[in-house]
Amino acid sequence: MNIVFDFGAVLFTWQPVHLLQTHLGHLAPTAEAAHSLARAIFDHDDWLGYDRGTHALDDVLQRTALRLDLPHDRLDAMLSPIGERMAPIAATVELLAGLRERRETRGDVRLYFLSNMPAPYARVLEERHPFIGWFDGGIFSGDVNLIKPEPAIYSLLAARHGLEPARTVFIDDMHANVQAARELGWQGIHFESPPQLSHALASLLPD
Repeated sequence: MNIVFDFGAVLFTWQPVHLLQTHLGHLAPTAEAAHSLARAIFDHDDWLGYDRGTHALDDVLQRTALRLDLPHDRLDAMLSPIGERMAPIAATVELLAGLRERRETRGDVRLYFLSNMPAPYARVLEERHPFIGWFDGGIFSGDVNLIKPEPAIYSLLAARHGLEPARTVFIDDMHANVQAARELGWQGIHFESPPQLSHALASLLPD
């Protein structure tokens, strides 16, 4: 079985609302305002272009500051070091370690990742977190100019590693990304928590 992990909010913390409340709290005094501002920043084509690897961060900062009338310096302080701020989610990494051990002892699983991640953040994560080396392969969106849920990025991972759709399980915290995988014939798990993921995988993998 091929098991494909998303990174943000699955293996690494990703809390854009908390990030906004910390750095731009005066502009997002309520949870509702913070959620709205998070959508305006991270669901816009400017940010998605950075995820895709077609926009530089400096361009995104300038465009976003102008579009939303945000202070450039605070926006920079919030967005530039995200790679350093993303922390491993210990329980999911422990689950990954168990799958790695199963691969080494039983050989019936392979491990991959498919993450929407700007290249600068990806390089920081690779340098700081040795467990990324446990994967048999993977794709960061910023390295290939494609992003989830575009079918092409799933197909690229499958082509690179010879993944058979019916024997491939994709794990992501975003419903749209899981659905895109299912439409290509992959199995999908919408991630809610490490215990929920552990239970879902146990139902797919033989004892």
